[in-house]
Amino acid sequence: MDTTETSKKSLLSNLTFQILIAVVLGAVLGVFVFKNFDETFRESFSKNIKLLATIFIRLVQMIIAPLVFTTLVVGIAKLGDIKSVGRIGGRALGWFFTASFISLLIGMFWVNILEPGKKIQLPDLDADKATEIVQKTEGFSAQNFVEHIIPKSVVEAMATNEILQIVIFSIFFGLAAASIGSHAKPVINALDKTSHIILKMVNYVMKFAPFGVFGAIASVLAMIDFWQLITTYVYFFGSFLVGIGTLWIVLLLVGYLFLKGHMTTLLKRIVSPLVIAFGTTSSEAVFPKLTEELERFGVKDKIVSFMLPLGYSFNLDGSMMYMTFASIFIAQAYGVPLDTGTQMTMLLVLMLTSKGIAGVPRASLVVVAATCGMFKIPEVGIALILPIDHFCDMFRSATNVLGNAIATSVVGKWEKES
Repeated sequence: MDTTETSKKSLLSNLTFQILIAVVLGAVLGVFVFKNFDETFRESFSKNIKLLATIFIRLVQMIIAPLVFTTLVVGIAKLGDIKSVGRIGGRALGWFFTASFISLLIGMFWVNILEPGKKIQLPDLDADKATEIVQKTEGFSAQNFVEHIIPKSVVEAMATNEILQIVIFSIFFGLAAASIGSHAKPVINALDKTSHIILKMVNYVMKFAPFGVFGAIASVLAMIDFWQLITTYVYFFGSFLVGIGTLWIVLLLVGYLFLKGHMTTLLKRIVSPLVIAFGTTSSEAVFPKLTEELERFGVKDKIVSFMLPLGYSFNLDGSMMYMTFASIFIAQAYGVPLDTGTQMTMLLVLMLTSKGIAGVPRASLVVVAATCGMFKIPEVGIALILPIDHFCDMFRSATNVLGNAIATSVVGKWEKES
């Protein structure tokens, strides 16, 4: 077999290449169905083809709870003492809150400079879907926030994939195991071996990723006139891309500042998770794969297993940028004036209310709706961004993955130097 044939086979077996092909094929099929069939067929087709994406995401979801629990407990136990846990935890939270604040500021800056809400023409609002999201904000209070963070049952938390609740239980379990010392070694060894088995499962699940991405893209574009959507929302979407692009530049500069030349290697490692997150609009879908790639990059497993679950609850940079952008956009569209002081208050509210809701469907929109209600902005304005939210979510999800990969790698580097 010559070199050309070998390289072709290698390319075809490359997961990232397969996913990119799936994105293109899914888009072509979706647009074809939209252009050539009636609404009844399109609805049926969209519902059925979406099953591919549902299967893939559910396969990933079945792995997440045991993976978070086993890796985090083992990671904390290997750290050895509460002092080490406190040091890494402090660095992690310091990074997360700084990154969140910068992301929110970027969203606030660009939405005020570009003012997309003043350019868009109000379409017929999809009031039913907007009402659905607004209803999820009922009871969005301090009590509700605390109840969401602290599990009343770890079994329930695992059954519903509440990552933050699993993290809380795992931290207590890991600290207790570390304090017992050698007596806990058999349990920690068993959990360590279990985590490696689950990571092996990741390899099998990821083989289905191209089909999941294909189904997700085809499902959406079969129901929406892509070109009409882009024409109608071109200014909003373009403004959003300016904001998310700025955030990427900041994240990459910070990454190169701390990781130097290793940042290029990291980007090569996480191309596949980035593309999967982009295609499926789910950063959760790449959690297992990202864990594996960061360990291959050279971050110690105990750091990855501690940082990544925390990051998925506290460090969603793309979602944070979108929340200020979307909230102020809706205010602009409805002519609700917001002075700088009010916007800064909104920013701080978003900083707090967004933590720990990663497991909520349409989490960003739920927080935006709650924030709009708090600042007397019409909550039905959520319907303004629903038609294009899927496409924004692609970029949000990929940005969340990039932010968590950089955060984990930088903290891992600090720990090596400590």
